Amino acid sequence: MSGSSVRRFLFEHLDIRGAIVHLGDSWQQMQVDRNYQPTVAQLLGETAAVTALIAAQLKQPGRLTLQLRGNGPIQLLVMDCNEQLQMRGMARSNPVVLPAPVPALLGADQGGQLMLSLDQPNARHPYQSFVPLVGDSIAAIFEHYLEQSEQQPSRLFVSAGPRAAACLFLQKMPEADARDADGWHRITQLAATVKPGELLELDAEALLGRLFHEDMASHGVRVYDPAPVVYHCPEDWTKVRDMIRSLGREDAETILREHGEILIRDDICNHEYRFSAEDVAELFSDAGRTLH
Repeated sequence: MSGSSVRRFLFEHLDIRGAIVHLGDSWQQMQVDRNYQPTVAQLLGETAAVTALIAAQLKQPGRLTLQLRGNGPIQLLVMDCNEQLQMRGMARSNPVVLPAPVPALLGADQGGQLMLSLDQPNARHPYQSFVPLVGDSIAAIFEHYLEQSEQQPSRLFVSAGPRAAACLFLQKMPEADARDADGWHRITQLAATVKPGELLELDAEALLGRLFHEDMASHGVRVYDPAPVVYHCPEDWTKVRDMIRSLGREDAETILREHGEILIRDDICNHEYRFSAEDVAELFSDAGRTLH
């Protein structure tokens, strides 16, 4: 499986909903030229899968940003995704990061926190929510967050490797106990048997059939069309040129004298923008304003 998508499903007879996220090509593109250590890549991939899951539930246009920030060996995990499921992300860490419990990697006991920010076109300010890093894994941290934000019992299973990142999400809806008093317990117990390799390698129908064969055979499950996820990090020279113009010619020329060029780095997209003295001179000329 090389594609990337979010696939929602519903056990109608149980009033339990869920989703399966599989990131293939989009996750691979996010790692190009990054040289992440395996431990860092795993946590970033798991965060990417959860970000796509949450972004797929946005009811209106907006940009969702998740930041896991702490004082441990991994200082920052950031993922950014809009309602069209165009995503990007990065990690910042120490030169060497050895495998360890997630709270230790993120410095959870040293003020580490999860911040969720939702920026919507018609809102004057982004909505921000700060969540303690409760849990010993990325799955546990976000499961705690989803239970708090959705006000419904939730389960989350997450895995990531070099080629793919994936998650399985389940949520108990208000009528679940009335439909089947044991339904939620049974479905979550079955889901807990999922193996990391199955999450990463099986498509949605195969994974649901493997985990919930009896319920699907007796009652079926509604599986919705996949929503594609794409890695989206194009270069934006216009924005960078406007940024340099906003500095003013004098400050721009001061930087040129000190460094020989102006270098602007876009960390989240892994792009570098370099401007020579000639480039800067053209920027501040009338002709420079029509550059593309």
